[in-house]
Amino acid sequence: MKSYTDLEQSKKLAEFLPLESADMIYIPIMDIDSMSNSGFFDIPECYSFNEFKDRNAKLLPCWSLAVLLNYLREIDFFPNIEADEHGVTMSVCYYDDEEGELLHPMHDITTEADSFVDACVAMILKLHEQKLL
Repeated sequence: MKSYTDLEQSKKLAEFLPLESADMIYIPIMDIDSMSNSGFFDIPECYSFNEFKDRNAKLLPCWSLAVLLNYLREIDFFPNIEADEHGVTMSVCYYDDEEGELLHPMHDITTEADSFVDACVAMILKLHEQKLL
């Protein structure tokens, strides 16, 4: 079961989420054959962010499912999550309001994915696209 963002998801989220919100990191791996830094590989495990945050190496943040769900909670989005053998569906509802005045009716954003992490990342990306983060 997937419990943290993969390399591509991490790169996308790092473009707009606060980097200090990450609880894990991907680290660059040296390519032994060429002895050159070949960038980030999709390694099977991430490492604790606190373990490497003070080093000068270029690190790519990685977010666990728990941190992603907590991030949504902190920005007042509480997703409804449904899962079955076919995948995970996540939805959030919100109102547009300005100074207490309802501007539009309730909106619903829904994502579907194979895993909880994928659904959560998709939700955060949709919220970002709609400038709700």
